[in-house]
Amino acid sequence: MIEIPNRFNVATYLVDRNVSEGRGNKVAIECGEQRISYATLLENVNRTGNALRALGVRPEERVLILLPDIPEFLYAFFAVIKIGAVAVPTNTLLRPHEYEYILEDTRARIAIVSDGLLPQIEQVPSERRRYLEKIVVVGKTPAEYVSFEELLAEASAELDAEPTCKDDAAFWLYSSGSTGAPKACVHLHHDMVVCCEHYAKGILAMSENDRCYSVAKLFFAYGLGNAGYYPLFAGATTILQPARPSPEKIFADIERYRPTLFFSVPTNYSALLAHHRQDGSEFELSSIRYGISAGEPLPAALFHRFKERFGVEILDALGSTEMLHMVISNRPGEIRPGSSGKIIPGFGARIVDDDDRDVPRGEIGSLLIKSDATCAGYWNQHEKTKNTFLGSWCRTGDKYFQDGDDFFWYAGRADDLFKVNGRWLSPAEVESALISHPAVLEAAVVAREDADGLLKPAAYVVLNPGQNKHEGVAQELQNWVVQNLAGYKCPRWVEFIPELPKTATGKVQRFKLRALHPPVI
Repeated sequence: MIEIPNRFNVATYLVDRNVSEGRGNKVAIECGEQRISYATLLENVNRTGNALRALGVRPEERVLILLPDIPEFLYAFFAVIKIGAVAVPTNTLLRPHEYEYILEDTRARIAIVSDGLLPQIEQVPSERRRYLEKIVVVGKTPAEYVSFEELLAEASAELDAEPTCKDDAAFWLYSSGSTGAPKACVHLHHDMVVCCEHYAKGILAMSENDRCYSVAKLFFAYGLGNAGYYPLFAGATTILQPARPSPEKIFADIERYRPTLFFSVPTNYSALLAHHRQDGSEFELSSIRYGISAGEPLPAALFHRFKERFGVEILDALGSTEMLHMVISNRPGEIRPGSSGKIIPGFGARIVDDDDRDVPRGEIGSLLIKSDATCAGYWNQHEKTKNTFLGSWCRTGDKYFQDGDDFFWYAGRADDLFKVNGRWLSPAEVESALISHPAVLEAAVVAREDADGLLKPAAYVVLNPGQNKHEGVAQELQNWVVQNLAGYKCPRWVEFIPELPKTATGKVQRFKLRALHPPVI
């Protein structure tokens, strides 16, 4: 583990260092036909930083970044950090009212937005964007906004980094975590380096010869490491794809760009296995030395099917937005399919009972993690911060047990939340959307396994009197959810029942709904 000095700016460490160490001409980013060298990356980070300073961005101020996976994302992210401000990468799949919440929570005066996502911000009424002063647009820029391209053309390529400390805030990442409003995890300048040392170097043995391709996008904690700071840490090449990650597109990218490390989530691995070429020939994945999976547990069956078909082993792992990236992982030469792996050297893990006492091996309990990459806390969420962060330990909210060989096995969530496509889903949020439909009286949402053993949302709906249940209503309700929430929150199944099972006090008994369609063993 390297010693991080107190005076430390992580943007300088991850970007400038590659040029000073002689990798200026090496390709840092490939995106479509673009091949961006480390020297060009540094130049554009510096130009972006100078442009933001000229717009009045000061140290510690938040700057919203709403961009797809394109080089400009990395220019903006590291430029904000280099000038001592706080970068806030933002989910590109949200709805206007969700962007309204984030704009209010961050109090960002500057937002850097792609032209394709600009309409989502424009739908937030101007009176509800009270802090936002300027929108910088990447792409086609309407006259009333600031052009990112023009800013870069006018800015200097030389930039002195803000003399930040290793414990200064560098960026926020929003986590849904538990029910309620999203929580901003405040990450510090040293956090990315900790993850790089322990996982990118310690587990994956990443080098400047690696080529990284991530299905998870940069705005996710998982994707930010995979395609952002991990390859830069190693002097490697990141391959960015702004398009929606369909199996056809992913296979085409793998054959075109020949990545050595492929980062994805179980749902996508399942989709890749279901996809075949029309001519019957197999896809060429021989460049990949390891697949990596996170976001939700990887079923052992998917591991075996993927290895048998493509010859690629998948290293399943556990991480979170709070802990920034992986803390438990399978590792090369030591894989136990179906498990999350072992604690990564340099981190700590405990499985405890309801009184925070360690439980015996093999017994299920609540997982606590100790990592110096854990966020400093949740912004403006004092009570949730106290409940989650216990000194050096982070309460993950996951239930686990550990076997006699030190492997950790996922047993479920401590509450009713579950992950879909690697993203947390709050049943209450989907239920609220369903209940807002005029045909619905009550609704409850639970997790159900699909044919691949992956969790998807299932909705149980009680219709208003006079409403008839039929396939058209189910489809209408699914469309309704998609119109109001991100697409992955849409129920895969809609079941109509006469009433919801409840306790005497009126609480829905979700376990009874889950029992209606038990997992296939």
